[in-house]
Amino acid sequence: MIIELSVALVAVAFAVLVFFLIKTLKSAKESLDKVSQTLQEVQKTIDELTYEVKTTVRHANDITADVQGKIQKIDPIVDSVKNLGDVMNELTLTVKQVSVTVIEKFRKSRELKDKAKSVSIAEVPLTPSEERTIQSYEAVNESKSKGKIATALKGVDAAAAIWQKFRH
Repeated sequence: MIIELSVALVAVAFAVLVFFLIKTLKSAKESLDKVSQTLQEVQKTIDELTYEVKTTVRHANDITADVQGKIQKIDPIVDSVKNLGDVMNELTLTVKQVSVTVIEKFRKSRELKDKAKSVSIAEVPLTPSEERTIQSYEAVNESKSKGKIATALKGVDAAAAIWQKFRH
């Protein structure tokens, strides 16, 4: 009787185990079905996004090619502007140096004239021949200094023209 009872108990336990196993398997099947459905939706979304991304990348490539073409067209202009800026910078420096030199010469000549006046014999009456000598001396010196300035300015003009030809 114990054997029969044990077999019956094992049969009932097996039935209960099979019942819960079937229930668990059904739950697992439903979960797998939902996962499968979710994966299909994700795949569909990925396909749509892939198409959009490819389209966006194509447009970006077209825009990049267009921008590169325009930059290549603008490069010579930028180079010309840079070269012009370099020439203007050098010309400005040259003009500055010339103007400083001219101002210094003017200042020195002014100082020399002031010193000459302070040491001048203008207060002492001069004879007509002495006066003519002094006037001719001043006339000669003034024409020489004006000639030097004119020569310097012509030299600057020539240097600027040579520089422009050299740059081109």
